[in-house]
Amino acid sequence: MKAIAWFLGFVWRGLDGLRKVLHLIVLLVLFLAIGAALSPSIPLIPHKAALVLAPQGALVEQLSGDPFERAVAEAYGQGRPETLLRDLVDSVDKAATDKRIELMVLDLSGMNGGGIAKMQELAAAIQRFRAAGKKVFAFGESYDQAQYYLAAQADEIYLDPHGLVLIEGFGYYRTFLKGVIDKLSVDVNVFRAGKFKSFTDQFSRSDMSEQEEQESLAWLNALWKQYQAGVTKARGLDEGAIAAYANQYAEIAKSHRGDLATAALEKNLVTELKSRREFEDQIKALVGEDKDEHTFNGVVNWDYLTAARSGESLKLEGNRVGVVVASGEILDGSQPPGTIGSESTSRLLRDALYDDKVKAVVLRIDSPGGSMLASEVIRREIDALRDAGKPVIASMSSTAASGGYYIAMDADEIWASPATLTGSIGVFAVFPTIERTLEKFGVTIDGVGTTPYAGSLRLDRTLNDGAKEILQNSIDHAYSVFVNNVATAREKSFEDIDEVAQGRVWAGVDAAQHGLVDKLGSYKDALDAAAEKAGLGKDYKVHYIEPPMGWRQALAMRSQALAARITRSLVPEHALFANARRILAPLEAELTRLARFNDPQNVYYYCMCSAP
Repeated sequence: MKAIAWFLGFVWRGLDGLRKVLHLIVLLVLFLAIGAALSPSIPLIPHKAALVLAPQGALVEQLSGDPFERAVAEAYGQGRPETLLRDLVDSVDKAATDKRIELMVLDLSGMNGGGIAKMQELAAAIQRFRAAGKKVFAFGESYDQAQYYLAAQADEIYLDPHGLVLIEGFGYYRTFLKGVIDKLSVDVNVFRAGKFKSFTDQFSRSDMSEQEEQESLAWLNALWKQYQAGVTKARGLDEGAIAAYANQYAEIAKSHRGDLATAALEKNLVTELKSRREFEDQIKALVGEDKDEHTFNGVVNWDYLTAARSGESLKLEGNRVGVVVASGEILDGSQPPGTIGSESTSRLLRDALYDDKVKAVVLRIDSPGGSMLASEVIRREIDALRDAGKPVIASMSSTAASGGYYIAMDADEIWASPATLTGSIGVFAVFPTIERTLEKFGVTIDGVGTTPYAGSLRLDRTLNDGAKEILQNSIDHAYSVFVNNVATAREKSFEDIDEVAQGRVWAGVDAAQHGLVDKLGSYKDALDAAAEKAGLGKDYKVHYIEPPMGWRQALAMRSQALAARITRSLVPEHALFANARRILAPLEAELTRLARFNDPQNVYYYCMCSAP
């Protein structure tokens, strides 16, 4: 009997194993079929066409989140649209020398900014396209401030007769939580070093301090000045024309009886008022008609880039400048793209260290900072690269402040855009306790300890004076370390750096004057500087050092757009929920930011600043 049972069990286990193998084979075939079906075919580019530059969402240095999770979120309409800045610049530069591309059309309706520094990079690429003898046309039903900055780079700007050009200037508004904290009886213990380090004001104030107002206006005015200069130069406007338009917008609207499109035309902000159909007919006359789509012969930037890159070798031969992108908040451990992890970013820097073909490294930073310890871990990897004889150039995008500056300071050279927000050399720690909150519900905490500090850092116990003193001393020490390290890296005295530190935020143009950055220039300038320091000359390859992508991520990226279209049509989001999300977005962003903080010591090099 036992023998029969054993035999039947053996057969069953064999069948079960066979079923598992067959199951795996079916899954493999299914994935291959899906991959083949969703694999993007290389688009055919007409011999005479327009490049349609149509960025979606915010311009970013790195797409945020795990590719698979990003695809799922996008499918449910919960993702944050983003476009890689380097993809846009690459497509424009390739099109400039492509004989098939006759002109460029800017369709900016889906873009919602990303920072002046990034827009300056893209604007420079558009100007290079024009310098190659090719015309640029922009069309919009309306233009917001960020969209208009890029539209202004075109030869001709067209606006719908019922549209408008909204230029409102730059603002910086924060969410203050003191009111809700008081209602909940939460005690938020704040420790900071740097008189301008204002992040923690959101817990202790209900409004912006006079000191922060003055500091913020300084960098806002610096960026506003650059916005105006970029537009007036591109459009050939009188100095002060943009400021006058923004400051007098209500009077302008009244004088034109609310016809804001005509107002923009009369102020020479646009070339002509036309409907989209009229505009498309104009472009048809220049590049021909796509009879299948009933529009002009054109190729959108992502399709064009797929085609343009298809002929390039996947293997980079020769010496390279490696690029590590550090985008987002600096956190402890291994983090997904769009955030900077002490382990994950350090791993990329070590890849550059041990790759013999990488002769120099550009650290492209777009970060407000974060964990003190994580920033220090990454800084040490920069030192290791330099000790190995590999030059490191820090290239600052829209923001490289506090911890974002900390990871840049030891580079051989620091390059920033004039519109970069940087500095913010200061430290803070936040330690909330909820003992009084619990008492409202009849919950009390009591006990004994062997020392005065036993259990003093519990969330449910009020922080005692001794613990507060220890934490403040720790913060003061962290600030001293920060300033000393900057002074050593910049070859200045502690006093010189302390004078421009104190948590103060600087625009890149001012940071250069104070010696916090070496050069003002573009990302391409930083790449050239790295190549020069490594002795590579002008003929070098750029190699982006990124985490390897597995089948799961690759499949997700291929299916993302299709899944998004299908699911959105099947599960449309109710307008009520969409509006609620927009209203609550600032608070949600604030709480999400706080939830991500994970420094083991709760000490942060972080800047609240955000580039408009």
